[in-house]
Amino acid sequence: MISGKLKSKLAGGSAIRKMFEEGNRLKAIYGAENVYDFSIGNPDLEPPKEVFDALKELALNPVPGMHGYMSNSGYESTRAIIAEKRSKESESGVKVDAGAICMTVGAAAAMNDVFHSILDDGDEVILLAPFFMEYIGYVENHNGKPVIVDTDSKFMPDISKIEAAVTAKTKAIVINSPNNPSGVVYSKELLCSLNEMLLKQDHVIHVIADEPYIDLAYDGVKVPSVLDCFKNLIVCFSWSKSLSLPGERIGYTLVSPNHEDYEDLTAAIVLSNRTLGSVNAPAIWQRVIEKSLYAKVDVSNYEYRRNLLYSNIVDAGFDAVKPSGALYIFMNTPNGLTDQEFADICAKQNLLVVGGKSFSRPGYCRLAFCVSEVSIKNSRKAFFKVAEELGLKHRAEL
Repeated sequence: MISGKLKSKLAGGSAIRKMFEEGNRLKAIYGAENVYDFSIGNPDLEPPKEVFDALKELALNPVPGMHGYMSNSGYESTRAIIAEKRSKESESGVKVDAGAICMTVGAAAAMNDVFHSILDDGDEVILLAPFFMEYIGYVENHNGKPVIVDTDSKFMPDISKIEAAVTAKTKAIVINSPNNPSGVVYSKELLCSLNEMLLKQDHVIHVIADEPYIDLAYDGVKVPSVLDCFKNLIVCFSWSKSLSLPGERIGYTLVSPNHEDYEDLTAAIVLSNRTLGSVNAPAIWQRVIEKSLYAKVDVSNYEYRRNLLYSNIVDAGFDAVKPSGALYIFMNTPNGLTDQEFADICAKQNLLVVGGKSFSRPGYCRLAFCVSEVSIKNSRKAFFKVAEELGLKHRAEL
C-alpha cells in the first residue's frame, strides 16, 4: 500500500497534466491544427544556436572525466561564471561569490533543496496567490505548512496582508516575478518595501525568489534584481524557459552574500542537494551553460505571440491583465462561471485552458502562449464562438 499522504495527492492530480493529455487525445481525433491547447508551459522555441554549438563542441572535444562526479555543488568553473554574471552592475551590482551557488536539477530541485534546508516540522511558508501549484507540494514535502495570501486585482502583492499573515512560525515567503500564471512583474519599489517589512519582524524570514522567467519580459520592461532588494534572499533559477531546456533540468540556487545565515545556508543546501537524491546537476549541461550563459531565446517572438493571444481574448469580449513577462495570460472567467464550467465550454471548441483554482485563484483561467503562431491565429474563431455562447459582446471583428 502507498502512503495515505500520496494517495490523497494522486486523487487530486494535476489539472495542467490532465488538460495536456486531453489535448493529445483531441489532436489525434481532429488534427493538431484544429486543437488550441494552451494548457502547459512547454516552450516550443528551439534552444539558441549557442546551446547547440556548445553541445557539438563538447561531443567532438570531450573534456577528460567530463561524465564523472564533481563536487555536489557543481563545477567551480560553472558557478564562477554564473556568480560573475549575477554580480555585474547591469544585473545587481552585488558581489556574488561562486560559493553562494549550488548547481541543481532545475528550479524544482532547487526549491526542494532550500525547503529541506530551512524548514522544521510545522514551519510556515507564505505563498502569494496566484502561484505555481507545485509550490504547495514542495513545502509539504518537507513538513512545512503553506500559508496562502491573495494579491490584489492586478495580481500585485499587498504588503499589509502579507504582514498580517506573519506568525512566529513563518520561515519563508516565495516570490515569483515575472509571475506564473499572471505574467505580472513586481516593481523594485514594491520588492524593497517588502524587504523593509520583513526585516522589522522579530526573526529571520527567508525570501525565496523563483526565477525561471526573469529573461522573459516585454514592452521594454526591466525585471528588478532581487539581489538589490532583499537581504535574506535565496534565488532558485532554471534555464528551462530562457534557453528552452525544460527537459534537461538544469538550474541553481544562489544565497545572497548579505544573508544573515549565509555560511550555514550554503552548506545546508549542498548537503540537501546530495541527500535528496540529485547528488549533482547533470555534468554535460553545466558545461553547456558555461559556454552559452549569455544566450537566450527569441524574446520578441514570445512578445508577438502574447500580443496575438491577448488580442484574441479581449477582442472576443473577455477580460484579462496583459502580462509584462513570463509565458501566460491569466484571464477572468465570465458571467460568474466556475473555472471548470468555463473550461468545459471552451473544450467544446477544442480550446484548452487551465482553471485558476489550480493556482489558488478561482475565477480565472491560465493560457500559455508558448505554442505555435498558427495555433494562436487559428484559435481566434474559437474564442469568438465561446464568447457568443456566453452572450458576450465582441470588442472587435473576427
